Amino acid sequence: MSGSKGATLSGAQKAAVVLMNMDPQRAAAVMKQFDEHEAEEIAGEIIRLRRVDATLAEATLAEFHTLATRGARQTRGGRDFAVGLLEASFGAEKAAGVMSRVASTMAGRAFEFLDAAEASHVQALLADELPQTAALVLAHLRPEHASAVLAGFEETARTDVAQAIATMGSATPEAVRILADTLKLRTGAVVSSRDSFDVVGGVQPLVEIINRADLATERAVLEGLELRDPILAEELRSRMLTFEDIVRLERRDVQHLLRGIDVRVLAVAMKGASEPVSEMIHNNMSERNRDILDDEIASTGPLRLSQVEEARAEVVRAIRTLEAEGQITVTRGDEDAFVD
Repeated sequence: MSGSKGATLSGAQKAAVVLMNMDPQRAAAVMKQFDEHEAEEIAGEIIRLRRVDATLAEATLAEFHTLATRGARQTRGGRDFAVGLLEASFGAEKAAGVMSRVASTMAGRAFEFLDAAEASHVQALLADELPQTAALVLAHLRPEHASAVLAGFEETARTDVAQAIATMGSATPEAVRILADTLKLRTGAVVSSRDSFDVVGGVQPLVEIINRADLATERAVLEGLELRDPILAEELRSRMLTFEDIVRLERRDVQHLLRGIDVRVLAVAMKGASEPVSEMIHNNMSERNRDILDDEIASTGPLRLSQVEEARAEVVRAIRTLEAEGQITVTRGDEDAFVD
């Protein structure tokens, strides 16, 4: 970024400039004073700023009297600087989490002009593209939007794109920028360009997309991948939420979840449930609600497997929604614990 005398910076940008001018150890000590959300915002600005005009840097530093110095500066930012600063401040594990959120936030901006587009519009836009190209775009979109787009693809194409997302590596900023600019021209969108950053491919982006798909799309993608790459399909299943994952919730989170589930849906979902799941649900209900649930279960006759699966899918959707909103926390395991 090149600044001018008339340029202005946001608070987070000013903090980024100050930290970029400091000795790394002192900068890390300062960064520790911010909470993770603030650190995430500042790290994003450090990456975006990269280089700051000396005049603008001095003007910013003048606001911080204890740090102001004389002479020209060539402030350097970038991803490596941000990672080093976060690791020194929060440790490698927490820094990785912060950088992952920063990368996710910044990556999506390359294709933000598609945010308001209908899923059918995006499908038409990608209809003649290679699966790898469509995968690159979907990996940038919000998971719920990407899920709607993926669901509209023809079956073979849907599996192709899903596989491409799961096996995709990182794309260069230039490749992302070229693709985004090309799609902008084709859609007639007039949007000012932003810097693009690496897309993180792999199984997890596909998990986020499938987790927000309807049951039919979820099953179709998994079955399609099973035929092509059983190992990949198994890894995908192992990372996805299932009805059995309710046992991975804290008691207070289970109670929060159950308050929003219709007792009739819950009764159907519990047909054939494992003992740990049944106990987790019963133990986190009031005696009155437990009696109502047991009466509902007792009055429910034989059910089709599809009915049970749909009821469980509704519970899982509620878990996903609460997790996405930060209201509950799900600890995922490696095994697929689903029990019919």
